[in-house]
Amino acid sequence: MQEDLKLFHEISEKLIKNESKKGVVEPISPEKLYEKLDLHLNENGLDDNKFESLLEDVVLSTPRTSTKLFFNQLFGGRNSRASLGELLAVMLNNSMYTYKVGGPQVGIEKAIIQKVCDMLNFGENADGTFPPGGSMSNFMAMLMARDAYNRQIKYDGMSEKMIIYTSEASHYSITKNATFGGIGIDQIRRIEIDNHGRMSPEALHKQIETDIQKGFKPFFVNATAGTTVLGAFDDIEAIHKITEKYDNIWLHVDGAYCGSVMFSETYKSLIKGVQNADSFCFNAHKMLNVPLSCSIIVTKNKQDLRHSFACDANYLYQTDGDDFNLGKTSLQCGRRNDALKFWTLWKSVGTKGLGEMVDQQFFLAETARNYIKNHPDYQLYSYKDSISICFNYKNIDPKDLCNSLYKDAELMVGYGEFNGETFVRLVSINSNNEDKDILNFFNVMEKYVEENHDQLSKV
Repeated sequence: MQEDLKLFHEISEKLIKNESKKGVVEPISPEKLYEKLDLHLNENGLDDNKFESLLEDVVLSTPRTSTKLFFNQLFGGRNSRASLGELLAVMLNNSMYTYKVGGPQVGIEKAIIQKVCDMLNFGENADGTFPPGGSMSNFMAMLMARDAYNRQIKYDGMSEKMIIYTSEASHYSITKNATFGGIGIDQIRRIEIDNHGRMSPEALHKQIETDIQKGFKPFFVNATAGTTVLGAFDDIEAIHKITEKYDNIWLHVDGAYCGSVMFSETYKSLIKGVQNADSFCFNAHKMLNVPLSCSIIVTKNKQDLRHSFACDANYLYQTDGDDFNLGKTSLQCGRRNDALKFWTLWKSVGTKGLGEMVDQQFFLAETARNYIKNHPDYQLYSYKDSISICFNYKNIDPKDLCNSLYKDAELMVGYGEFNGETFVRLVSINSNNEDKDILNFFNVMEKYVEENHDQLSKV
């Protein structure tokens, strides 16, 4: 173990050194991947020297998500205290289903959940868990909503058409989860959005009334705090005023992308009314730069968690009470420790420090928007109060531009679409960045366009 820890340290140092020299690794095409790297598994193992050399090659050939030139996905950056917690969790290798095998790590998870519930004003009966990602957080919310509508579904299965409501701009996990939960994709109502990408409360109300008149059973409304493309926030207060008119309609807030604004005194107003939701989720591996994955879902009534997810297993739950046997409230049985890395970060910087991380991302987004507004070669598509900055440059095809920047190892940035327009989507989610790093992004991109203008297609 000591030798492998030494090897880990050596490779990590080389990675960090290479990241500082070259922020984007030259990609290996899928066609040449197995030719360039010996990834196949053989009857006999490699000797130590060949193994170490190959492992180093694999690490240094992997896309670099923690550099100043990665703006591609809704995560990025590397926080040392959070990474420390992740490494210790790997060394400890606890499963989080019972207190017997989790010990203090269970206490850490419960402390985080309790604090989050308190900050959201969810009440003393609230509880939550750490699912394996935002998609599964939304799935758990949907299952709790289904079972809260009809407690017998858990035993008897589905017997009527139950209707889901979500915005046209919501995450695709809602579609997947409708299939997993036995609801059916055809029972999803995709509510129209305004020019800023927010769900229309009026359209939601109208659709619910239409479905009730047809004899259908509305049971789940999914509001979004940070849509995937524009980073828009649905009006939770307005949506709640509609859902509270009906019995058994569950209001869930999918804050996987931007729900962490709850930590910011400046921007928590973007989720005003969240205390009225039945469930809420956010990904700490996004705005808070915790290593993947670190997702949290909380709900107002702990009995909903237990009803939907608790099963007895005498071979597993042999000591301690259900409150500390977290397998009774989780989707999985065996479950890795995703709480420690969030706790090491939160404990070291405090709630105030987490808020400052969030504020920094909005500052970076404003830096980017101001740059775009002040340069006539750009067209801006996104709005204030978003950390997604959507734009086009010199009428160049955004797909071609983003893909070319990636293939030539200049920048990693993606593209998105809204209202029939396709554009570059820059995300300012790495709070380690400074305004100079955002300006450098534009400098690198503009220089690349100037040097490759003839090869880039126009829209």
